[in-house]
Amino acid sequence: MAIPDAFLDELVSRTDIAELVGGYVRLSKKSGANMFGICPFHSEKTPSFSINSEKQIYHCFGCGKGGGAIGFVMEIENLPFRDAVEVLARRAGMTVPEEAGQVEVANRRRRLIELNRDAARHFHTMLSSSLGASARDYLVQRGISKASATRFGLGAAPDNWTILFDAMLKKGYKKAELVEAGLCRPGRGGEGAYDFFRDRLIFPVIDVRGNVIAFSGRILGDGEPKYLNSPDTVAFSKSRNMYALNFAKNSKAGNLLLVEGNIDVVTLHQAGFDSAVAPLGTAFTEQQARLMATYTENIIIAFDPDEAGKKATLRVLPLLEATGKNVKVVDLGASGDPDDFIRKRGVDAFRALLKHGESQIDYRLITISKGHDMQTDEGRLSYLAKATDLLAEINSIPEREIYTSKVALAAGVSVDSIKNEITRKVRTKSKARAKTREKEVMRPRVNIQPKGRELRYENESSAVAEEGIIRCIMRDSTLIKVISEKGFAHSEFTSKFLEKVYLILEKRLSEDREINEAQVSSELEPNEASEFMRIMRKPESLPDSDNRVRSYIEKIRTEKLRTHAPDTDTLLEIKRLKETYGGHKG
Repeated sequence: MAIPDAFLDELVSRTDIAELVGGYVRLSKKSGANMFGICPFHSEKTPSFSINSEKQIYHCFGCGKGGGAIGFVMEIENLPFRDAVEVLARRAGMTVPEEAGQVEVANRRRRLIELNRDAARHFHTMLSSSLGASARDYLVQRGISKASATRFGLGAAPDNWTILFDAMLKKGYKKAELVEAGLCRPGRGGEGAYDFFRDRLIFPVIDVRGNVIAFSGRILGDGEPKYLNSPDTVAFSKSRNMYALNFAKNSKAGNLLLVEGNIDVVTLHQAGFDSAVAPLGTAFTEQQARLMATYTENIIIAFDPDEAGKKATLRVLPLLEATGKNVKVVDLGASGDPDDFIRKRGVDAFRALLKHGESQIDYRLITISKGHDMQTDEGRLSYLAKATDLLAEINSIPEREIYTSKVALAAGVSVDSIKNEITRKVRTKSKARAKTREKEVMRPRVNIQPKGRELRYENESSAVAEEGIIRCIMRDSTLIKVISEKGFAHSEFTSKFLEKVYLILEKRLSEDREINEAQVSSELEPNEASEFMRIMRKPESLPDSDNRVRSYIEKIRTEKLRTHAPDTDTLLEIKRLKETYGGHKG
């Protein structure tokens, strides 16, 4: 059976959305019931993410995302509906009834997690066996202790084609499950299967709830790729998870330390730096930046000092800076990766390095200067062009002035000349942004259409009226009677999304239930909830609301007639409708 509506209503009513969101976003009270913070769903520096404690809803005025508690958890944790409901239910001390439509997906996810757990145990057992000798030798070579190997659940995948496949079949798992989990690949012609990880040191990937969701394997001999990672599954997304965050989120260090590889993470934790995390075999993503920002105010980047590491640092910086957190970069010099640095110079030296890391602006300015010959006029001018571009992006005037002085000193020019150039660039960018906004305002069709392509309106004129009907009902539920009197049916909506919202309202009112924004949002997908919140923020006049609803119905029916059969008879019918309803304007 489906999760009862009454259960969802009770769950939403028991959830304090400010407390829920406050666990992910630093909120500051501004006025009345509204609190604001930096949006966790898009890059911004000025808080535009709003929480309304009275209505129990959230809305970002920047990216447009919005809705209630369930939608927020679905978005921030990348969870399906039922899993998000379960997260909130545990917080509220409630038990979720079974839902037939979601059971299959939830069971598949649970089954894959169980399989991954058993596979992790198998790999760990292999590490201690005769087949794990090469993996043990590698751990000794890297100075990783048995205690660290046990803590991280490290394992070995022997140079054998079917050892994992055979072991998991004996435990009752099916070939299809092993393939779906990314642990095995089908054999030729679909016959049998072979192990995905072979001759590798295995790192289980564990999410923040303690579930083994995937694996990463480092090759023990020669060959590529150096690291091999599980594919995305219903239980795992590379771009939304990080290695060792399950440990690092509990660190007392007051920061998260971002490094390049799993080995770096393990050796750093072993040395006492238990806030280290790493990406999972793909380029660092915006989702991972937001994930890190959920658990700390301070982020330190310690990538390898080679050219690839420097390029990776420059790619990561804008993503982390956009979270609004304090971001620093440490320069490992010629010492190699963090593990090499600690081996050569010791734990105390690395701790001091972290303490005195460069701000992300300092790092970028140093990187820019290294790319130019500062002994020539041409080099200094090129440096100044790029440096002032960077400083023009800084919103804080005191911070900008500090770096202005540094740039002036580095280039050997006056501070005033730098200030003038920055002011010019800030004005130019402001004018460009203003023109962009003006173009958007002058294109009303853009403002009418939902942001999501899957929700786009086929008939914009009719959809405007359909939105109006929904707003009117939300603000005065008695208007549903006026709609009924006019014989208006949900099938007259041209937008399937708006029809869905109308049906939710109609059903709730027929059952004498609330229709506040939080409750309605709980029955929508996250993208639908965001669009619903956008609709609700459009103005709607309540005086003479009966006639407004009638005019909206007239508009919808007129549009239907106009688009389906614009012949003489239709024109006469349109005229009759206008005469019947008195020509009210929508």
